[in-house]
Amino acid sequence: MLSYGERSVAMKLSEMPATLKEIGVSPVKTLGQNFLHDQNLARWIVDQAQITPEDYVVEIGPGLGALTRFLLEKGAHVLAIEKDARLANFLRSRFGDNRLEIVNTDALKFDPRVLFAHRCVKLVGNLPYNISSPLLFKFLEYPSPISLYVLTLQKEMAMRLSASPRTHDYGALTLRVQLHHRVKYLRSVPATVFFPRPDVDSAVVRLESRDPIELPQRDDELLSKLIRLGFSQRRKQLRKLVREYASNWSALASCLNIDPNARAEELSLQQWIALANSIAPLPSQDMCSTPDERFPVVDENDQIRGHASRLEVHGNNLRHRAVHILIFNEAGDLYLQQRSRWKDRHPLKWDSSAAGHVTAGENYDETARRELKEELGVDVPLEGIFRLPASSRTDQEFICGYRGTVSASLAPNKSEIEKGAFFAPNVIDGWTSARPDDFAPAFLECWKAYQRKVQSERKKSIRPETFSAASGAASTA
Repeated sequence: MLSYGERSVAMKLSEMPATLKEIGVSPVKTLGQNFLHDQNLARWIVDQAQITPEDYVVEIGPGLGALTRFLLEKGAHVLAIEKDARLANFLRSRFGDNRLEIVNTDALKFDPRVLFAHRCVKLVGNLPYNISSPLLFKFLEYPSPISLYVLTLQKEMAMRLSASPRTHDYGALTLRVQLHHRVKYLRSVPATVFFPRPDVDSAVVRLESRDPIELPQRDDELLSKLIRLGFSQRRKQLRKLVREYASNWSALASCLNIDPNARAEELSLQQWIALANSIAPLPSQDMCSTPDERFPVVDENDQIRGHASRLEVHGNNLRHRAVHILIFNEAGDLYLQQRSRWKDRHPLKWDSSAAGHVTAGENYDETARRELKEELGVDVPLEGIFRLPASSRTDQEFICGYRGTVSASLAPNKSEIEKGAFFAPNVIDGWTSARPDDFAPAFLECWKAYQRKVQSERKKSIRPETFSAASGAASTA
């Protein structure tokens, strides 16, 4: 039986000009249209992504299909994003494979979050040099559904991404990318392997997502501000650039074992995080723990039968009460929080916008208002939209669910929330279906209940029509 590579003959360099002319493409420098013709290199690049048939692979800028061919040969499903309609049509005619989906769009307009609907996503591509930075930031934005990237970039960019402290290439871009990814410079690539030949050499890098607990908890907003300040004038000493945040620099540098005269490029990522955490200490595990908090213990009918501490309730799986609040923005996107790494249950799982236990002396409505204020710093009208019975899927919680809308920005409580972001409902649908393990189990039940509520509302909004035989027209009942 012929392999895929044998059925789809590799395109030689000598064939490229004629092929491009035939489909009406004159390579445009501003679109980064430099086509890889070295098949051995193409095969090697694909091998670095360790593709399996279970993978969903996104390829940016497939061009004439040099990498596409080998990606399909691995048995993966491939989503190729090609801006040029002529090249997209050429790929469709060249590869008649149902595992290849070609999207004719600008990759900068593609929403990477729709990829959460697939369990294992990898990205491979020869990124156009002129838009490589915005493309990287778009597809690397946390949380990202992509676990591994193998990218061919301008060599200068590749060196900056993979740089180490105390080197010329080390800078704000390095830290921004390495905060959530481990980056490895794989090899340099000469300009001669492309047609037409670019003016600069390239390089291949591999990026792998970090485990969230690999680095300490931190305030990413503050960290980014400090890094931008530190590298705003590379030759200045760091203490002069961050004095607004660290007036006691000498003591701080001594505590962190940093040279008081250090420049930004001398601090490792871990030291930058330590600096941010020293300036604005984050809650510790002890600060986030409230084992003595008392909850009402209820029976199978949600009737109070006594009270017990959080530790007793969770330890003995006693039935108790909770609220879940779904907060939407004006665009209809839902805010999801990633639970703190210090939570006693489901740490770092994604969850409802705000949630919490009903405590002694409270009812559901009072708890919902309190939790919303404590966790997100807002106070907006809330509508009760569903109730769920206690079960193993809700951690034995009777849940009352609420819905609200915000127009102002949120202020997430860092002792409760690791990260947070707004997501379109269709993205959440795909994400919860493909990767349920990413979520707290109770949220999955709440999301199902919310969807049932929405479907019910839609049915009620459609008013049935009746037919009038006398007039021959439809009328609304």
